[in-house]
Amino acid sequence: MIDIIDGALFQRMIIHASASINTQKQAINELNVFPVPDGDTGTNMSLTIGTAAAEAKKKPAAAIGQAASINASALLRGARGNSGVILSLLFRGMSKSLKEHESADGGVFAAALGEGVNAAYKAVMKPAEGTILTVSRLAAVKAAETAQESNSVEAVLEAAIAEGQVALADTVNQNPVLKKAGVVDAGGKGFLIILQGMLDELRGVEAPADQEDGLPVKESADFAALSDEEITFTFDTVFIVRKTANKSIEPFRAYLNSIGDSLVIGEDDEAFKVHVHTDIPGAALSEAQKYGTLELAKIENMRTQYEDMAAGKKPQSTDDLDQIEAELEAQEGETDAIVPPEKKFGVVAVSAGGGMASVFKDLGVDGVISGGQTMNPSTEDILREIARTPAEVVFVLPNNKNIIMAAEQCVGLVEGKEIVVVPTRTVPQGIAAMLVLDPEGEKDANAAAMEEARKNVRTSEITYAARDSDFDGFEIHEGDYMALADGQLFGTDQAIGALLERLAQADSQQQAEFISIFYGEDVTEEQANEALAIFQEQCPNAEITLLAGGQPVYYYMISAE
Repeated sequence: MIDIIDGALFQRMIIHASASINTQKQAINELNVFPVPDGDTGTNMSLTIGTAAAEAKKKPAAAIGQAASINASALLRGARGNSGVILSLLFRGMSKSLKEHESADGGVFAAALGEGVNAAYKAVMKPAEGTILTVSRLAAVKAAETAQESNSVEAVLEAAIAEGQVALADTVNQNPVLKKAGVVDAGGKGFLIILQGMLDELRGVEAPADQEDGLPVKESADFAALSDEEITFTFDTVFIVRKTANKSIEPFRAYLNSIGDSLVIGEDDEAFKVHVHTDIPGAALSEAQKYGTLELAKIENMRTQYEDMAAGKKPQSTDDLDQIEAELEAQEGETDAIVPPEKKFGVVAVSAGGGMASVFKDLGVDGVISGGQTMNPSTEDILREIARTPAEVVFVLPNNKNIIMAAEQCVGLVEGKEIVVVPTRTVPQGIAAMLVLDPEGEKDANAAAMEEARKNVRTSEITYAARDSDFDGFEIHEGDYMALADGQLFGTDQAIGALLERLAQADSQQQAEFISIFYGEDVTEEQANEALAIFQEQCPNAEITLLAGGQPVYYYMISAE
């Protein structure tokens, strides 16, 4: 029984926990009860604690207070999505409790768990029971009770996990949506997997290996065996996709065969790995994301590598990425310095799609961060863009409900800049907020006007069902078109035109003076014009604008004001 832990052991526990959740992240993702393709709780928690594990490997610490501080700082900057932010808050509270300690026994560790829960509850505006908050709170209470009987970190962790499992099982009864779906809370499950990984390290259990190693696919081209004439396609492309639905990849195989050659695909139950030669690797990666979450990509130019070899040079390849990454990090270190103010107000916005980014740039946004559904930026990503913005006050437009908390963690972290987060939940809300920003106005007046503007926007979206589901009275089948109205399920259909017509007839559109239709990367201009015609017929009193948003996941985003 391990009674006391120091900083080095705590860091090994974090590294083990990161490996544990990484191998189970897809199982956590699949607990998402809403069938849109954004069930990324496991991915967000894995990426968040992954930053802490990487930092622990780079910055060893002997004292647990120092180790916990390093861990909390990395988690804060790497936090992605609401689940990642809450996870970072739990460990931030632990760090404050452990600050002055060289080591921790059971009582000290239990107290730290309790402080973590307090920090998380304080930061969440409307704490909901039946979530990771409930699981962590009850686990911490049991940890404190156990420490009174057995002052051992191992005993405390074991008891906390056991109680947490009971609490997790009960989340299905505390949340009506979870109860109907018959699943437990994804964030709570992820937190317990992390605690179990920490306990396993104490007990000497071997950390799980990266499951991607089980996919037997060629990593890179054998350039020595090629001649220039034999290189039909330029880019040797290798990537791994973690599956997010039980969906056949045969259509994807056919697509890859149509744009390249030398195709090999390795597949298991959780992921597939692709090797292909193609002239358009970006198209291959974009298409891959319809089948899951892109986790790793390596792209090498075979022509330039062959030319290097023919000239007697060492061909540059992705094996050189460590050196290249170090050079880029050095450059980032120069450019990530806080840019001094040149104006009163600046704006940073999160958006996905080239068209959307162009709209924000045209409206005067200083920095656009790529992100949205299925690809939430981290707190550090947002902080970096804030630092680059040459303004005294920087307004942040998250434009997604799952990014708001990560943005809020930035407040107070950039010296010399005041950060104001406008809680925009959709891109159209962000655009509306930008339209009322007065460069000559006062901060509070601008914040109030932007908040009012975003509240006046009704947003409808059309996406697809990532899996079969019975949700909120709708029987949904994988691949169905789904319409959302202000984040709530509006309806489903197998014909996108019928769904667009029903949306156009909804009150939010019928009462609107202005309607903007942003069409996504998977929609042709001809199809977009058909959607425009539907809205023009159904909403004759509104001024309607059609714009190429280029956004992934959503075929259409429709704003009504």
